[in-house]
Amino acid sequence: MLMLIQIHPQKTKNNMSIFHHKTMSFPAIDPLGDGLGDEIAAEQRESDAINSLDDVSAEELNKTWSVIVEDIKHDPEWFHFTED
Repeated sequence: MLMLIQIHPQKTKNNMSIFHHKTMSFPAIDPLGDGLGDEIAAEQRESDAINSLDDVSAEELNKTWSVIVEDIKHDPEWFHFTED
């Protein structure tokens, strides 16, 4: 038995594209949804939290960061980019 199939070029043209009538959507991402928002709020409530930089002097800020940098240098993974 021989069967003839008639192809309509106009219909085939519209149906062959994989992009027609196909949609894909993703749920919106909440960057604070994994608990980060709670952690930030807890840190903001700490007694030593920085609320404003208006009342901090440059000298005080420099002194604080110098202490932090010296502390970091004691880390065994600390390195200078200029030495590598």
